[in-house]
Amino acid sequence: MSLLSRIALTACIAIASIMPAVAKDNSLSIAITFGPKSEVPDPRAGYNGWLSNQVGVTETLMGIDYDMNLYPRVAKSIEQVSPTTWKVVVREGVTFHDGSAVTADKIVEGIAAISKEGHAGHNARVAKLLDLANLSAQDKKTILFETNSPNAAFPWTLSEPAIAVLGPVSDAFPINATGPYVFKEAIPEQLYRAEANANYRLGTPGFEEVKVVVSADPASAALAFEAGEVDMVVNYPEADFQRIQETGALGFAAPTARLYFYTINASSGPMANPLIRRAVSLAIDRQGIVDAALSGVGGVPAGTIYPANKGWAADIPATYDPQQAETLLAKAGAIKKGGIWTLDGEPLEIDIVTYSSRAALSPSAALTQAFLQAIGIKANVRVGEYGASNDIMAAGKADMFLQAWVTTPQGDPGAVLETLLKSDGGSNTGRYSNATLDSLLAKGRTTFDHDARKVIYDKIQNIIATDAALIPLFHVAQTNVAKSGLEGYQVHPTETYWLTHKTKFSK
Repeated sequence: MSLLSRIALTACIAIASIMPAVAKDNSLSIAITFGPKSEVPDPRAGYNGWLSNQVGVTETLMGIDYDMNLYPRVAKSIEQVSPTTWKVVVREGVTFHDGSAVTADKIVEGIAAISKEGHAGHNARVAKLLDLANLSAQDKKTILFETNSPNAAFPWTLSEPAIAVLGPVSDAFPINATGPYVFKEAIPEQLYRAEANANYRLGTPGFEEVKVVVSADPASAALAFEAGEVDMVVNYPEADFQRIQETGALGFAAPTARLYFYTINASSGPMANPLIRRAVSLAIDRQGIVDAALSGVGGVPAGTIYPANKGWAADIPATYDPQQAETLLAKAGAIKKGGIWTLDGEPLEIDIVTYSSRAALSPSAALTQAFLQAIGIKANVRVGEYGASNDIMAAGKADMFLQAWVTTPQGDPGAVLETLLKSDGGSNTGRYSNATLDSLLAKGRTTFDHDARKVIYDKIQNIIATDAALIPLFHVAQTNVAKSGLEGYQVHPTETYWLTHKTKFSK
């Protein structure tokens, strides 16, 4: 048996071992590289809500369509009644999975838990997005949200998957939501399983059962798909995407708002110097990385945070200029001897960390290493798990951290930048701090006119580019594959939606 065959067999045995012993007819199995964190993953906690929203277990008050437009989902309408007050009216005829009616007071109780420390649904990240001063039910179908300060992003925030519409839980319905599928079980980091909600208000779901199984990495998921162990793979390896379609598989590829980028260590080491940060950015051939790491199907070089087709991007080119990079290194006080740059008498050395759960991360880091070494900067790459790499960066023990984030997960431009680059941002592991940027981010949140906000976020993007506050590489297209016959599915630009009640296999 060949090495590849043994790897495929191992991957298939691992996936088969977590499948239910008796699979339902008309089921869908999806392989991904991340999974639930507990046996009952509360959708409000952490990023659990992404998976429950993707599978169709949970729904939110507001939603984002495939053109990135906001629309009422479980809500019937939303209205701003004062600079800090929003009135949401809930649709008639919506029921929880246990059959009880969705009412304003139950929604309020579910959302209020997000801000309660010690509650299983507590989520500091989302509580900060909501920034609630008060939350109340005015009658059976009307909710008033009162924020501490004006927040133009608030309606978009209500599409955040963690802000799910949830009812009282029971042993039978530990996640009592409203979607076309009902949560049944989870095995941490292995399996998430749901069954059809026969009473779903919009119609009968297309599958009796949906299983999400966790594979060690994209390559293992691809092998399991070829062996027929799973019906679909989300984030299929780009390098093999064209070939797998030639076997009869369906390929789904579309641009998303996900950005591959480097967080930089702005507080210590060589990258604390803005000149060196800019030099590193200019030394990276982004088109070369797209061509090599994504095989021409996965994305476009990025000069700024937002993709061009999503409405918020400033006109900032993805510049590759190694000669200018060397000019900036000299300006920063570095000296080139024997083809190697030194700083303060020591070789200029950049430590890069990343993680393995996305196929393009490791080769992108390796190519960055090669581009830096081509101009005389020594670079080292360590590939681990996300959490470990994040901890290394947070401890100041790395200079660059290659990540992949959706930059507008709720359709609004502010939240992710506040998290990544605001001085007190929850994911600002590089400890970047810029008072002007902080002020503009705050102004963007409290400005309601769209055109005025666009001007603000253009200024923000130009500061990020000038200061190399983070280094964007490319905007990615998601590449997914499925068995022939899958209908009612397409890649969503926020990546937070997979299945609707209409998704099915054709007969």
